[in-house]
Amino acid sequence: MAFTFFFRDQQVLERVVEHLLPVLSGRSHPRVWDAGVAMGQEPYTLSIMFAERMGHFAFKNLRIDATDVESSGQFARMIETAEYPKDELERVPGGIVEKYFEPADKPGYLRVIDTIRRPVAYQRHDLLSFQEIGQGYSLVLCKNVLLHFLPPERIEVLRMFHRALAPGGLLRH
Repeated sequence: MAFTFFFRDQQVLERVVEHLLPVLSGRSHPRVWDAGVAMGQEPYTLSIMFAERMGHFAFKNLRIDATDVESSGQFARMIETAEYPKDELERVPGGIVEKYFEPADKPGYLRVIDTIRRPVAYQRHDLLSFQEIGQGYSLVLCKNVLLHFLPPERIEVLRMFHRALAPGGLLRH
């Protein structure tokens, strides 16, 4: 069962973003892989954080590959539509909701604006396939997922993440 929300572990994510900014500035198309994203709050949080700190041109070239084993149902629909209940956004820092969310077609819901949604691409991926979704990632983020795996599986997943990283890339789990 997924337990996540916007700006969860905010201080950790802020440090990751701040650490990555100098690395990303030298890349024309920086890439992030956020694995085990459940309903998508984390990749959209990252997109907001990068939008706040990167220049327009650099942010325009950012890609966040958001993956989860879930490919249908509520989780997949939520990340694909980027529509979330208003009450779920109560923990979001001041000014962020007004700046990066808009009314959704569904009453009581808000949608992440296009500028923030555009860098985020969702796809189904089973981490236990041990196959990376690509290479050259500046950041691979996989929080609170590895604890569900057996130790030998964790090792193989970490090896997979390592293969996916660009030189100087950061793995945060």
